[in-house]
Amino acid sequence: MAKARAITKRRKTVQNIRKITRTMQLIATARFQAAFNRATATKPYTQHITELVERLSGGQTQIEHPLLRVNAESKRSVLIVLTSNRGLCGGYNAAILRAALEHLKAGERAGRAVNLHVMGRKGIGFFKFLGRALAASDTRFEDKPRFEDVNTIAEELIAGYERQKLDAVHVSYMKFVSTAVQRVTTLQLLPIERPKAEEAARPAAQVQYEFTPPAPELLAELLPETVKARLFQCFTDAAVSEQVSRMVAMKAATDAAGDMVRSLSQQYNRARQSQITLELLDIVSGAEALR
Repeated sequence: MAKARAITKRRKTVQNIRKITRTMQLIATARFQAAFNRATATKPYTQHITELVERLSGGQTQIEHPLLRVNAESKRSVLIVLTSNRGLCGGYNAAILRAALEHLKAGERAGRAVNLHVMGRKGIGFFKFLGRALAASDTRFEDKPRFEDVNTIAEELIAGYERQKLDAVHVSYMKFVSTAVQRVTTLQLLPIERPKAEEAARPAAQVQYEFTPPAPELLAELLPETVKARLFQCFTDAAVSEQVSRMVAMKAATDAAGDMVRSLSQQYNRARQSQITLELLDIVSGAEALR
């Protein structure tokens, strides 16, 4: 009977865990929908302003701007790593941190110092465990990143790049493609890349523009806004990808707990049946002994 009681206790524990994971799955699903709406709402603006700047900067006007220039003299770059504050989201953080480490090692092999700007408790704890110094860290960004907060970070990076203190700015994050597909990406934020020669040769890229105000003044406003929009898109993509990963992980945990409950129920039934059989044998043996 002791074995049956142990199985019953374990089954109740697994059932309680299943309730928790099921609740977390439902919460992640609700948060995913809100984060998905924000990410898809900002994506068209980000894509179109990026395309416009690429076409203008790659046209025949050969416009020059500090954010388009490569700061070859500087040997210091910035890597922004976007991780989550909470766990239980499968391999979400591990995949991002692997990509960030690969980028760090590549920079070190090239003789470049890389300043780490880490967002999220998981990333901060990981790099502190490795003994990596952090130039900046932040835990404010949850599933609802605010543009005001991202704008402050972007302005600091733009100012550092324009003063030629940095030669590049990259962002390691989970890019949201669809509900079924999220890709780990290390995006070059600065310098803004001009379109390649074959892209510039396309008819759509050879459109002649008339600028009012003049092109340098126009791009002086557009280029910083492009950097801010792209960085904010990275944060919104990371937020929705985190919720997708947590939703999938909690569903898998709930399903696994359900399978374990069924297995334990079968074990309990077998143990209980064996116990009843033994008790019947004892009764029959006692009755036979009294004859």
